[in-house]
Amino acid sequence: METMTSAVAPAIALTIAGSEATGGAGAQADLKTFQELGVFGIANLTCIVSFNPQDNWNHRFVPVDQQVIADQLEATTAAYGAASGAPSVLDTVKIGMLGSPATISTVEKALTDGDFANVVLDPVLICKGQEPGHALDTDQALKAQILPLATFVTPNHFEAESLSGLTISDEESLKAAAIRIHEISGAAVLAKGGVRLEGPDAVDVYYDGETLEVLRAPKVGEVAVSGAGCSLAAAVTAELAKGARPLEAARTAKAFVTAGIKNRVSSGAPFDALWQGGALS
Repeated sequence: METMTSAVAPAIALTIAGSEATGGAGAQADLKTFQELGVFGIANLTCIVSFNPQDNWNHRFVPVDQQVIADQLEATTAAYGAASGAPSVLDTVKIGMLGSPATISTVEKALTDGDFANVVLDPVLICKGQEPGHALDTDQALKAQILPLATFVTPNHFEAESLSGLTISDEESLKAAAIRIHEISGAAVLAKGGVRLEGPDAVDVYYDGETLEVLRAPKVGEVAVSGAGCSLAAAVTAELAKGARPLEAARTAKAFVTAGIKNRVSSGAPFDALWQGGALS
């Protein structure tokens, strides 16, 4: 008689983020990244974003009802949270686009109640197409309510300038911004220079209060690729869920995204999308 052997339960990670209709970014990119890195992924949606090809591909932004967001978080926590009895406990979460002060308050409560060991914040501060005053209110709420709960933050060039209050023009100023953001948040920081800084390399800076490390890889083109930021933060999240140390997670995420950019996906849109399967090709 054949004996059944129990499989090792995979690590679990949650993304709280928006849906991006073309599949290149947002929760879709997060789930694909989790899967490629061997992590069981869960997505709780905060909004639905559809690029508008009739309006310069700006965002059309539709928020998810607050009760629906709370319901998703409740179901996920009951199934995999600390009190669920699940063989793999959900203790790692990535925060993507939240989009409104109301959603930020809903998610803040879930983070506080959920007692997550790892909270990776991709601090999406600007959603093209939002009314400017609403966008500013959202930015301020994110900084006040979510940033203090983060254990790891992955700002892009613009977000790093906004969070640090510094102008970033080169590698040294990117280092200074990473240090400042850590001082403000207490989180490990992976500040992304990407293609926006001059030079042959895409440069990111990691800082956790003790270790300062510059992560670099040759640039693949001079234009940002859709989904690169989402996938970088998601890769960090997946690695932390599997037990990696933050610096190791940052290094793995950088390599993962670089491979995905090299194997990008083109479409009829005026931008390419990162392919999460690129690391395997």
